[in-house]
Amino acid sequence: MAHVLGQNQYGKAENRIVRVYRDSTRHEIKDLNVSVSLQGEFEDVHLTGSNANCLPTDTTKNTVYAFAKEYGIESAEAFGIVLARHFVDDTERGVVHGARIRIEEYAWDRIRTPDSSARFIGSEEVGHSFVRSGQEVRTTEVFYDGESVRVISGLKDLVVLNSTNSEFWGYIKDKYTTLQEAYDRILATQVTARWKYGYSGRDGEAQPNWNRSYTHVRRHLLEAFAETYSYSLQQTLHAMGTRVLNNRAEVDEVRLELPNKHHFLVDLEPFGLKNENEVYYAADRMYGLIEGTVHREGVAPVIPVA
Repeated sequence: MAHVLGQNQYGKAENRIVRVYRDSTRHEIKDLNVSVSLQGEFEDVHLTGSNANCLPTDTTKNTVYAFAKEYGIESAEAFGIVLARHFVDDTERGVVHGARIRIEEYAWDRIRTPDSSARFIGSEEVGHSFVRSGQEVRTTEVFYDGESVRVISGLKDLVVLNSTNSEFWGYIKDKYTTLQEAYDRILATQVTARWKYGYSGRDGEAQPNWNRSYTHVRRHLLEAFAETYSYSLQQTLHAMGTRVLNNRAEVDEVRLELPNKHHFLVDLEPFGLKNENEVYYAADRMYGLIEGTVHREGVAPVIPVA
C-alpha cells in the first residue's frame, strides 16, 4: 500500500524577545513571543533526508532577533507582516510558499512613584520601571486556633522589570564561572509576596481595612522595586520588604520569593548589526531564585518557607 506525505510545516516556536527603546530617559519596551512556521517544497527533507531545500529553524530564530533591531517593533501586526514577507519572498530558491507568524504580546504599565520618596536623584523622571499588566493573583491564608487569628495575605505572579539601573559584579569566581560582570542590565522578576498582619482577632480588636492594606502594600512593593538602584536582586528584595514595614504599621513580616527572569543580550554581530542594549532573549528556564524574610525587630517570623 502506497503512503503519501500530507500537510507539513516546520519552524521555530516561542522565540522570546524583548526590544528596549532607549532614545530618551523614558524607555519603551516591546515584549513578544514569536512563533514562525513555514510551508513549501519540503518533500525531500521528509522523504530522502536531503536538506537542500531546508531553511534551518535556527535561521528563523536569528531573523526574528535581527529584524527587531533592523526594523523595530511598532506593532505585533507590522512586525509579523515584515517577517512573513521576508520568509516567502527572500528565501533562496523560492521553496517557502507560505509563512505563518504567531505573536503573543505582553503588555507592561509604568510603575508610578511619588517624587518625594525618590531614592536617587531624578528617579521619578527615568521611566525605566514596568509592571506586567493584569497578571497577579491576590492570596490570603487565615488560621484560627480557638483563641487567636493569624492572617497571612499576599500576591503572586506580579511581573516587574527595570530596563536599567541594575548591576551585578564583584561576585565570587572560580574555574566554573562563565558569567560576565554586568554594569547595566535588565532586572526582571515575578514577585511572590506574603505578609503577616499583626491583627490577632482578640476581643475588641478592630480589623484592618483589608482591601486598602492590600492596595498600599502592593504599591510600596512596586515603588521600592522602581526606586532602588540595584546591585543584586537580594538588595532589591530587602528594599521591598523594608518599604512595606516602614509604611504599613499593620504588617509585621514580609516574605518574598523573587525568581530572576534573565534577559540575555542577543549577539547580532554575525548579521552586521550592533546590539546597544536593545534586543534581548527573555529566558524562562533556568533562573536564579532569591528568597528572604524581612520582619520587625522582636517579631518571630511565622510565614513558612516555600
